Amino acid sequence: MPLIGYARVSTEDQTPLPQSEALQSAGCAEIFEEHASGGNRARPVLARVLERIGKGDTLVVVRIDRLARSLSHLLEVIERLEGKGAFFRSLQDPIDTASPQGKFTLQVLGAAAEFERALIRERTKAGLASARSKGRVGGNPGLRAKDPEALRKVRLARQDGYMERLNETAQDWVPHVRRLRPDMAWEDVLRIINGPLPHDRRWTQSRLLRAVKAYVADGFLPAEVLGRAGRRETDDRLPAIVAAIKGADPEITLQAICDRLESMRERTPRGRTSWQPSSVRMLLERAEKLGLL
Repeated sequence: MPLIGYARVSTEDQTPLPQSEALQSAGCAEIFEEHASGGNRARPVLARVLERIGKGDTLVVVRIDRLARSLSHLLEVIERLEGKGAFFRSLQDPIDTASPQGKFTLQVLGAAAEFERALIRERTKAGLASARSKGRVGGNPGLRAKDPEALRKVRLARQDGYMERLNETAQDWVPHVRRLRPDMAWEDVLRIINGPLPHDRRWTQSRLLRAVKAYVADGFLPAEVLGRAGRRETDDRLPAIVAAIKGADPEITLQAICDRLESMRERTPRGRTSWQPSSVRMLLERAEKLGLL
């Protein structure tokens, strides 16, 4: 199985060389280095690695804190890898999702995270009940009085919270929207975005449109992406989809494109559900003739 290494340091003053050497000694054919804070989930190099990693590949790090600083982020990345048929390994931690022992460790971590969330919920409920028993009413007094300034602050806080959540997932959808809209219909863009994502992280069209409109309003995406898609000939639709997948990862293999199309439940030109590399090659050649590549 191809081993793909990821090394991260927090500042430009630090060097990822020791990590890269350890990853090379472990047999990693490719090693990606990044200077970024571990608390920042929207790391461009990590996003590129997760996008290009394919079925049967293994993402390798020296320690799990090089990949994620929180248990929720670690589990999120591993779920994304599992959704693509890939694995995760930490050299200095007992985690290797390709082995039974590593899977067991991951299950223990997942159970611990759920237990922690349950404790937080119980403590919150107990605190609210105690406050009510003492005659204290929770909430913002300004909101209870419907004060316009208090309402405005809540709206801004909710918008900030929404944008923060969008920023955590931007690596999944922004590059595709930027490249494909408005040349491709939203339905096809949505299927390309959802193709490599685990089921619980997939987008609906309404959620995606809301996110895109928010990014356009804040200037993170050009307004043109919301324009009406031009009509495309039926015969050109599959070449456009294959070209979009290839454009997101120029190094992707024909077999990986087959897997992606099958995960999107896209049928072959002959109406079959199983794709072959020869069919993908034919569509790529047509896409090149159409100027889509």
